[in-house]
Amino acid sequence: MADVLLVWLALWLGFVLRLGFDERLDPFDEHLWLFVAAPVVAIPIFVRFGMYRAVMRYIGNDALVAILKAVTLSALVLTLVMYWNQYTAAFIPRSAIFNYWWLSLMLIGGLRLAMRQYFLGDWYGALRHVPFMSKKGNLPKVAVWGAGQAGNQLVNALRMGRTMNPVAFIDDDRNLSTRIISGLKVYRPKHIQQMLDETGAQEILLAVPSASRARRREILNKLERFPVHVRSVPGFMDLATGRVKVDDVQEVDIADLLGREVVPPRQELFERCIRHQVVMVTGAGGSIGSELCRQIMTNEPTTLILFEHSEFNLYSIHLELERRIEQESLPITLLPMLGSVRNFKHMEEVMRSWKVDTVYHAAAYKHVPMVEHNIAEGVINNVLGSLYTAQAALAAGVDNFVLISTDKAVRPTNVMGSTKRLAEMVLQALSQESAPVLLHDNDSVHRVNKTRFTMVRFGNVLGSSGSVIPRFYEQIRRGGPVTVTHPNITRYFMTIPEAAQLVIQAGSMGQGGDVFVLDMGEPVKIIDLAEKLIRLSGSSIRSEKNPHGEITIEFSGLRPGEKLYEELLIADEGVTPTDHPMIMRANEEYLHWEPLKVGIQQLLDAIRQDDYNRVRQLLREMVSGYVPEGEIVDWAHLQGRSGKS
Repeated sequence: MADVLLVWLALWLGFVLRLGFDERLDPFDEHLWLFVAAPVVAIPIFVRFGMYRAVMRYIGNDALVAILKAVTLSALVLTLVMYWNQYTAAFIPRSAIFNYWWLSLMLIGGLRLAMRQYFLGDWYGALRHVPFMSKKGNLPKVAVWGAGQAGNQLVNALRMGRTMNPVAFIDDDRNLSTRIISGLKVYRPKHIQQMLDETGAQEILLAVPSASRARRREILNKLERFPVHVRSVPGFMDLATGRVKVDDVQEVDIADLLGREVVPPRQELFERCIRHQVVMVTGAGGSIGSELCRQIMTNEPTTLILFEHSEFNLYSIHLELERRIEQESLPITLLPMLGSVRNFKHMEEVMRSWKVDTVYHAAAYKHVPMVEHNIAEGVINNVLGSLYTAQAALAAGVDNFVLISTDKAVRPTNVMGSTKRLAEMVLQALSQESAPVLLHDNDSVHRVNKTRFTMVRFGNVLGSSGSVIPRFYEQIRRGGPVTVTHPNITRYFMTIPEAAQLVIQAGSMGQGGDVFVLDMGEPVKIIDLAEKLIRLSGSSIRSEKNPHGEITIEFSGLRPGEKLYEELLIADEGVTPTDHPMIMRANEEYLHWEPLKVGIQQLLDAIRQDDYNRVRQLLREMVSGYVPEGEIVDWAHLQGRSGKS
């Protein structure tokens, strides 16, 4: 009905603009048939072009083009009808029909644009403050860094969602400075304080998903000194895969603060041990294990075996990968296997039954303070579990075996690091034996060694279970204090996807017994990281210099077994470069299998006898550089020892 009225109004105005308000020329009197014909012609054409199926809130360029086509076609058909009707002697100016065409575009298209703005609740200027829009003033005001496509999409999404009120753009493009885009003024980075004073913005959203990590770090460094909360918009790949929406803002990615650029993987290394092969990942539900599974899926293995002792973790990663297989129609067999790496027979049966080609061994206890007081479980899981997994691979004829190690294995001060170094030494020793005598229930069996053992050592990964970064965010949300163990503590950091990619590539480069270390960049001071996160959350740091700050930083002291800094190498000779710029080969000493086997057996005997002084002595003898900081105590037996004393 609205369009019928607008068609009549456009036709009448077309005559008025051409003939004026001359009383002797009454279009309704002389051309009444034309006013009947106009909606009869126009409305079916409008229906055919879908103008009544469009959702006003989301009307876009396609709908406007459809309106242009429909109105133009209706005007042309009406012109034909007019000239076919030659029986009337009335004179119809041709310019009146032209006026009808552009007036119809203005009125019919304008009505739809006005309705879109009404439903979006996004009126400009004075209309923004009319009564039905009054709640707009209660929304938090945000500025968007990046006036490009992503920034404009974000502004539109925020206006639709009505959860935030975008008030300005920030962009370093000189051509955009002081211009108006989507109704918002564009400010240069050097005018951020002016923007904050003029708009009252409380938060800045980064809409630069295509920017490099170094560029994002540069932006964050500029924003750090302003009292605003900084968050970011997800990248286009996350949007395309449906994991997030364009208005899903998130806390600043810690990887952006580090500024590490990810080196694209070399495809031939990425595929060598995976493509068209049967691959098994132990600890598949953990932080590193699950990401390894995701990366492996991109290389088209015939079968991927998820080996995990946690039922919930196994269920979660299996469900995620199963959905991906269905969505992408991947020709991959996915097998969830519940089991422990401490069960040699079960692992051998799985590897032999499914003819496994490559094993990525990520199952381990990695939390330093936790393992420090659960020594028996740490040794049995990390050392014996790695040994049994390697033996099962050797017995089943697996071609490639890759151990996920840690920088804490280098001159360790804790049980976790020493057990991981022992696991490395097991693989180093086995790789040098053509027919090792295996350490399990049948010591008389010799196996021909066809397995290529490789170890990959790296530092902390961002976002892993037990990572310090989520704890910092939680402490900041609670209003502090943020706890750091020591003012001088440093750590190496790497993202989980980057670590998984490099692990796969390093595993393809090994010749047997290789220890690879990943380029972790420069070590980061944890206190600097905490301070940046506090400032970028929009809070200030309370200190002696700033007693009125909002969040304090407290030092809790080093935890049991924790080092001030981590290392990636044991030997002083350093590393040998490889074909990959981010992967280096370490020159590490090792024990031969026979003496190492005897030492491990003695270590297990000491654990069975709860003789932790002996455990400490054996670890110091076998692991180069292991210097425990205090007495080794297993909490499971602490009460019994206290009772005896």
